[in-house]
This record gives sequence, structure tokens and C-alpha cells, in this order.
Amino acid sequence: MIRPIDFKFNEQTAANNKFQVASETQDVQAQALKEFDGFVDLLRQNDVDVTVVDDTLQPETPDSIFPNNWVSFHDDGSVYLYPMFSENRRLERRKEILEGLKTRFELSHISDLSFYEMQYAFLEGTGSMVLDRTNKIAYACLSVRTDEEVLNNFCMLSGYKPVVFQAVDSDNFPIYHTNVMMCIGDRFAVVCLDSISDAEERLQVNISLKGSGKEIIEISLEQMNKFAGNMLQVSNTAGESLLVMSEQGYLSLNSEQVEALEQYSRIIYAPLYTIEKNGGGSARCMLAEIHLPSKS
Repeated sequence: MIRPIDFKFNEQTAANNKFQVASETQDVQAQALKEFDGFVDLLRQNDVDVTVVDDTLQPETPDSIFPNNWVSFHDDGSVYLYPMFSENRRLERRKEILEGLKTRFELSHISDLSFYEMQYAFLEGTGSMVLDRTNKIAYACLSVRTDEEVLNNFCMLSGYKPVVFQAVDSDNFPIYHTNVMMCIGDRFAVVCLDSISDAEERLQVNISLKGSGKEIIEISLEQMNKFAGNMLQVSNTAGESLLVMSEQGYLSLNSEQVEALEQYSRIIYAPLYTIEKNGGGSARCMLAEIHLPSKS
């Protein structure tokens, strides 16, 4: 997780992220920092091993709080760096962060896909892709930030199978990141199937999820807009399964959905309203999960 130092509404990302709304208040950074620290405390109180890296004032990176878009870490020791749509988000890729992780984790190989930026083709990490790591399936809704050619290159390098579709909001505007409409757990999937307007593509996603042994827990477009799809299943140091989300996302769920999710994980949630409103991302976006082998 990246602790923000200059979090604010990012004009460069707002055109295609309809979840972003600028706050009228002037203390956005202070409020976001309070939410961030509270979120980290919540995770640590629940025995989640959290690595926090402080952001720097220079270069200016207002969205650095969402590191899962520029990097992903895998259990074979591989690391992937991704091409980012917004120029100021490309500055978030910091080599010293990877160097710092080497003290605790094995980093065997870095695949840098950021050269695609020169071709105006993007794939924003585990925002653009929702990875079923067990079955090696990469789900992706195409958008200006999720290019199919880059996705296929990632899948070729990593051994994943792509499942590609179009997803839109209630205004028929493309959803900017797959991870706001879908979450893949070990034995379940939270998904806003209503956002997949093409019947064949919706069926394809359904078949893939069920074929890989997932119980599908559907959310509505309205719940998606409240970040109910932006969840992440994690394991704590005791091996307990936790489902992490924001307070807004949790409160949007009905009792049947909560009961279904609690069959698989204990739910924990944090208030992230300032971050969600100005950044257009939520709890899952703030977590770049580390699957790297630990150094003995």
C-alpha cells in the first residue's frame, strides 16, 4: 500500500472514470490520509501483513494510493509492470519500491509492459484485469484503459487465459476498470452481470465462472456504483480468509448477499468516502497484493 502525500482529484483520469467526483472541501489530502491510516490499522488489527511505502512529493502523483494499477506480484516470483493511460500515473512506477521488497521477498523476473504507452495501448494491472490466480484466468472488460493486445501479451507471458467482454454503466458508458464490477474469490465471484449488455458475452463470463467452481453472487448497477464490486479476498497471518471492502460497498449489500459472502470469508470494511469520491477507486484498488515467495 502507498501512503499518500498529495492525494487529490486527478483531472487526467476523470474523463473516463465516471466514479470520480471532485470534493468541494480543500482538505482532501488530510481526509484521505486519515482514511488510509485507518484502513491500514483495520487490516493490521485483523492480522493482515501490510507493507506500507510512503509516497514522495516529487514527482506529482495524485493517484499513487492505487498501486495495483502499475504492478502485480505473482507466486513464481515474477513481477509485471503495466502501461498506464494517464501521464502523471506513469510516474508511480518506482524502482526503489521493488528494491525495497527484495529484502523480504523473492523477485525472480520483472516483465515491463510499459512500452505499450508509446503505442497508446494500456493495461492497468489488476484494475484492468481481475485475476483468478488458482485457475489462471484473466477477466477483462475492454476500455480505453484495457487494450486486448496488451492483455493477450500478458496472458502469453504469464500463462493466463483471457476472458474478454464489454461492460457499461447505466448510462451505457464503458466501465473504466474491471475490478469495480467484479471480484474473484477462491470459491465465489461477485459480479455485476447487468453491466455486460451483450447476452453472449454475459453467458461466456457465467460459464467461465461456474466452470471454475465459483458461486456467483450478483450485484446491481447501483451497488456497483457504490463500490460493492471493488472487494479483495486476502489471507491473514493465521491463514484466515478475509474479504476486504469499503464501508460504502458493505452498506450497499443486502442481507442475502452478506450471508452468501460470509460462507467463504469474514468481512472487514473501512470508511473510504473521500478516496472513493475523488479517486474513483476503493478498497481493492488500494491493495497491490504480494504473492511473491518469502525469503527464508
